[in-house]
Amino acid sequence: MLQTPSGGAGDGAAATDTGLLSIGAVLSVLREEFPEVTISKIRFLESEGLVEPRRTPSGYRKFSARDVERLGHVLRMQRDHYLPLKVIREHLAAMERGEAVQLPALTRPGDGEDAAESGPEKPTAARIGRCQLLSAAGVDEHRLAEWESYGLLSPVGDGVYDAEAVTVAGLITELGRFGIEPRHLRAMKAAADREAGLVEQVVAPLRRHRNPQTRAHAEDRTKELAGLTVKLHAALVQTALGVRLP
Repeated sequence: MLQTPSGGAGDGAAATDTGLLSIGAVLSVLREEFPEVTISKIRFLESEGLVEPRRTPSGYRKFSARDVERLGHVLRMQRDHYLPLKVIREHLAAMERGEAVQLPALTRPGDGEDAAESGPEKPTAARIGRCQLLSAAGVDEHRLAEWESYGLLSPVGDGVYDAEAVTVAGLITELGRFGIEPRHLRAMKAAADREAGLVEQVVAPLRRHRNPQTRAHAEDRTKELAGLTVKLHAALVQTALGVRLP
């Protein structure tokens, strides 16, 4: 559970005498569990209606302990279950009504009854069923079929998807809020495929090497190159638009 600091005074302090926290103090609390969270992220979640801090007469945000816990729930559902904000909002509303919330669980290939009986595990980047994907993305069969028709999502097996499909589905949904339709995203998918192909060309010799240690390095090299490719892509888009993201 997130622990909120106490003591201090004024808007810039960890907490006021009323027990409310400034956004900077909230950031410090959340970063204990979510090191990558930023003030911009907190503001974005507020703009999406997922948390409603109080405002001082001068306009400063003041967060209660309940606000901090709510933010923790939101970030945890994004990190552990890859849920889009629409679905997270519905889960939070259900929790406030006292209803039991069943979060979609991701499963690894080969998991059987023993794994199911052992209770929910922390989700891993493995495989997710079609029904689980529909539930996590908060869409129906027609919408998923449309995404698949444009090549944005595709199963890796019989009705089974890579767990990253949940993240892709959430991003497609979020972009849709701005009028960007699936057909507009085909260029992004084509660019991603070309970038992946370039990475594959670099690591292919490592995968075919006779030395087992060299072959083992292929996975690490793939991850490293993927990370660099994503950073370069983001930097190029920001440069083209003349913006800087936090």
